[in-house]
Amino acid sequence: MKVAVYCGSKMGQSRRIQDAVIQLGYEMAKAEIDLVYGGGRVGLMGLIADTLLGQGRAVDGVIPRSLFQKEVAHLGLTQLHEVANMHERKALMEKLSDAFIILPGGFGTMDEFFEIITWKQIGVHKKPIGLLNIDGFYDALLVFMKSQVAAGFVLAEDLEQVIVSSDPQELVQKLQKKLGSV
Repeated sequence: MKVAVYCGSKMGQSRRIQDAVIQLGYEMAKAEIDLVYGGGRVGLMGLIADTLLGQGRAVDGVIPRSLFQKEVAHLGLTQLHEVANMHERKALMEKLSDAFIILPGGFGTMDEFFEIITWKQIGVHKKPIGLLNIDGFYDALLVFMKSQVAAGFVLAEDLEQVIVSSDPQELVQKLQKKLGSV
C-alpha cells in the first residue's frame, strides 16, 4: 500500500508536531505502508521521508522542476519523479497513492488537501483521506468546514469522508480499515 502525505516544507515551531510526524512514519512502516510525497528534503516533508527510508520503506517523491532546480529535492529517495508543475505533481501523487494523509503545513498543504477532497467529492477518486490533527492544529479548520455544512455549501457526507485523528497509530489503523486491509 502507498499513502500520499501532504505536509509542510517548513519544520514548524512545535516539537510535538515533529515527534508526531516521526511517529506516523514508524506506524506506516510497521503497517508496511510506503510513502508518496512532494519530494522535498526540507521541513516536515524531509522528516517523514527520512523516517520511512530509515525503516526500510519505499519513498516516492514527486517534485516540480522549479523546486528541483532550487535544490530542495531529496536525492536519496527510492524514486523521484520530476514533473513540470504543481498540477502535474498533484495528479501523479493521486495516481500513485491508495490513500492520503494531511499533516500540518502551510498554504501548499491546504491547496493539496482541498484539491484531493474536491476530487473525491466529484468522483475523480474513491480513496480514503486522513487528517492528523496534532495538538489541535486543524481545530479551527474543522470548525470552519462544519460551518460550511451548516450553511448548506458542503454536504455532511462529503465532510464525513475525512478521517480525523490526533493519534498517528489510530489514523493508520482507520485508513487500513477503510481500505479493507485489516
